[in-house]
Amino acid sequence: MSVAFVNGRLLTPEGLVTGHALLVANGRIEAIVGNKDPRIGATRYDLRGAILSPGFIDAQVNGGGGVLFNETPTVETIRRIGAAHRKFGTTGFLPTLISDRPDVMRAALDAVAQAMHQHVPGVLGIHLEGPFLAPERKGIHDAARFLTPTDELLDLIVQARAGRVLITVAPDRFPPEAIARLARGGVVVSAGHSAATHAQTRAALDAGMRGFTHLFNAMSPLQSREPGVVGAALEDAKSWCSVIVDGEHVHPATLKVAIATKPRGKIFLVTDAMPPVGSGSTSFVLNGERIDCSGGVCRSPGGVLAGSALDMATAVRNTVTLVGVPLDEALRMASTYPAAFLGLEDQVGSLAAGKRADLVALDDALNVTGTWIAGETPAQ
Repeated sequence: MSVAFVNGRLLTPEGLVTGHALLVANGRIEAIVGNKDPRIGATRYDLRGAILSPGFIDAQVNGGGGVLFNETPTVETIRRIGAAHRKFGTTGFLPTLISDRPDVMRAALDAVAQAMHQHVPGVLGIHLEGPFLAPERKGIHDAARFLTPTDELLDLIVQARAGRVLITVAPDRFPPEAIARLARGGVVVSAGHSAATHAQTRAALDAGMRGFTHLFNAMSPLQSREPGVVGAALEDAKSWCSVIVDGEHVHPATLKVAIATKPRGKIFLVTDAMPPVGSGSTSFVLNGERIDCSGGVCRSPGGVLAGSALDMATAVRNTVTLVGVPLDEALRMASTYPAAFLGLEDQVGSLAAGKRADLVALDDALNVTGTWIAGETPAQ
């Protein structure tokens, strides 16, 4: 039996359209049809004029619901993080491990593999943000936990059975041959927390690096005589860049320059979210330091940005209001484009026949009014 989502504004490649219905059966999208199509049966979901978008995909989620993945890398932590972010439209996410010891990395990879085996809603894989990063651009990471690549560590990553594996590395600390080895093994490699030169970054791209993690933050900047990591990211037409649109990590004018420079579809939204998202807490502990998130901005006692208190619905809203991106494009930056970056565009990220029915409904203020993962709403 199919369900027809009716009376809404559906996100299509042409924009938000009315007068159509989305047909879903057995957890997958069947078709977008006209309102009078005979395939629309008795089972209907009335959107009441809401926007219906592909569910949001967040490739960088450190925590949520009061828990931090690094602190307790378990299936239950992943489940809590997913439930917290789902309230804000995230139907697919990568639990993200900040630079940590090899035993913690192994535990995190095992937890994600178990979570996927148990069909924990929304889990698409894992993001290892480190530990192959540059001390000069460490941000909130603990440089004492940075490592150099070894065959054992590379094997651990390549052989992981944890869905889509994304790793952020510093091209100045991670050689091109190691990048090529991971890329051949199906790992998505991204640059971040790096002091690399333009030439080093270009060599990493040529070796198979696919993107850039939170563009502009914790990476060598674009300068007149040394373009750095940022210059290589903006110059390269094939790579993707994630951005944190919270009004703090990157100035809106800088984001406008990046969006105007990169080809359409190559910039996507992430939250870099921490435990306060979806919880009543305003602080958490990371690497022994208490991080304060009052005012929605997470900082260490020394004033260093420590992830964010951002959710994906707010990131979409900020992309429209602060950066001036049209709503339909902002929605694609939260769904279609991250799916393409992760190589999952044949499964999720758009309202197209055959895709998994991961959906989010939003009102005019871009508040989430409903979510579906494989056509299912959250258990009450």
